[in-house]
Amino acid sequence: MSTENPHFDLPCVIFAGGKSSRMGQDKALLPFGEQKSLAEYQYRRLSKIFSSVYISTKEDKFAFSAPLILDGSHDVYAPTPAFVASFQELKEDIFVISVDTPFIDADTIEKIYAYKDKGFDAVIAKTKEGTHPLCGIYSYRLLSRFQDMLKEDSHRLGYLLKNVNTKFVYFDESDAFENLNHPHEYTKALQRAE
Repeated sequence: MSTENPHFDLPCVIFAGGKSSRMGQDKALLPFGEQKSLAEYQYRRLSKIFSSVYISTKEDKFAFSAPLILDGSHDVYAPTPAFVASFQELKEDIFVISVDTPFIDADTIEKIYAYKDKGFDAVIAKTKEGTHPLCGIYSYRLLSRFQDMLKEDSHRLGYLLKNVNTKFVYFDESDAFENLNHPHEYTKALQRAE
């Protein structure tokens, strides 16, 4: 980034309410980098570049202090309730990032942030592997859409993004978007974080 203290003036919400079924344990609570959990690692680093950072979760399960947004759902593991709760609490556009993508850096975010206030409903990262719906800006205007999705038990973010005014920001490199879904991916990411 061009500045020494990058600062993105919109709230960042870390989505950490997933099931982690492929990992076999709650990945948000796995140690990472110099922090006791992946959630804390994400919170600490993103707090340096965003005006405010929140963690969306189903319950307070963390051993560190951070502003939480409880998604109010104990049976839906899709991101939909997290979007509804985040918009209802913050009442503004949000930058969303998944707890299990620790390599999305300030330069990547800056490229997406460049399209803030350009009239899009969503600005989402895309690579040759496909879109990354949990890395991007979502407009507060989408609250009613997410409420409808929740009511209809329809949770396909890709379908929503195709049907609203979405800007897909293309990245040549995929490394930043590495997801830690399986134990071997977590082990590999630990080595990369050293």
